[in-house]
Amino acid sequence: MNTLKRIDPRRPFTLTAQGLKRITLGATGAVAAAELNAPFAAHREQPKPRRTTAVPQRALLVAAHADRGALDDHARQALAAAALIADANTEVVLLVFGEFSGDAAALGADRLIVLPMFDRRTFAPLDELDALAACVAAYAPAHLFMPDNATGDGDLGRRYAAAANASIATHVVEIDAAHVAAYIHANTALAARALPDVVLLAPNAVEPKLPFVGAGERVAWHVEGDAAASKGVVRDLGVEEIDAAQLALEEADFIVSAGNGVADVPAFERLAATLGAAIGASRVAVDDGKFTRDKQIGATGKTVEASVYIAFGISGAVQHLQGIKDCRHVIAVNLDASAPIAKRANLTVIADARETIAALNEAAAAARSARGTGAALLNSTAVAEGALA
Repeated sequence: MNTLKRIDPRRPFTLTAQGLKRITLGATGAVAAAELNAPFAAHREQPKPRRTTAVPQRALLVAAHADRGALDDHARQALAAAALIADANTEVVLLVFGEFSGDAAALGADRLIVLPMFDRRTFAPLDELDALAACVAAYAPAHLFMPDNATGDGDLGRRYAAAANASIATHVVEIDAAHVAAYIHANTALAARALPDVVLLAPNAVEPKLPFVGAGERVAWHVEGDAAASKGVVRDLGVEEIDAAQLALEEADFIVSAGNGVADVPAFERLAATLGAAIGASRVAVDDGKFTRDKQIGATGKTVEASVYIAFGISGAVQHLQGIKDCRHVIAVNLDASAPIAKRANLTVIADARETIAALNEAAAAARSARGTGAALLNSTAVAEGALA
């Protein structure tokens, strides 16, 4: 099984705890040995030291939206960038929009400010801009770091730079304490400059694993005014729910995927509708005509980043594993406990895919009868997890 992650071969460097490192296509020597021994090393891992205990003289600010109480990989990379660049006299302040229950110290933050009244389901750009500006005024950070994404952070960073007349660098793919760089000319060249006031980082420019921890001090913060409603200029029309089957696989957060082990396709599709999940498939299932080509996941199909990915009857060829490498939680249902996908999965259910799908559909139907259709749909994911357990 190929365990190497697919990377952008044009990206020249990534920022790590050891400094800028050129990306290579493989691991050798001590690095490979360390990866092989990682499961055993966890039992003797020593506590990480504090990055600094000095009285801070300046600050670096990191701002990002939380996703279900946690920071996603992109946001953690932005936080790691600030922590790696900070010197002993600099504190790293993390400002989180939305509920946050993670360990800020482990992520490298020295101070944590949480604004639970903001989340990604509520569009309040002007109120978020005011909150960010107030935090900047309080801590006077030398630089502001944010992930350059399409889910709120990139837009907020650009709004702040425009409002504050601050210098900004977007889509940053290379960074250290002295400079940032981004692609230009259709990604054929790099443009570099000194660190600006606002740094919007592209994905995977920084290694988020840190050899130290921050202080993790939580700071109480009060937002003036009613942050739940925007100030009239921007009107929030709410979140429009759509059928998961209409959602592009690349954008889906919950995917159920079928392989050669799924014989009853209608039952599988009913389960996907019950769970509110998008439908994917392996190449074998697509080649057999069970699903259309746009449902194929893998190196020759779609690459997905779902929070939950359930694979029914998929053995896990290396091409398929490449397509799900960025999924957060993978659940495999397969009769073969030694199938390659079992090594990638966070949870493997050794069972027949058809029987498991039928059991889940029956559990959902029973829940509807007991609690009513509306309540069952809201709790269908919990029912599925209980049946799998």
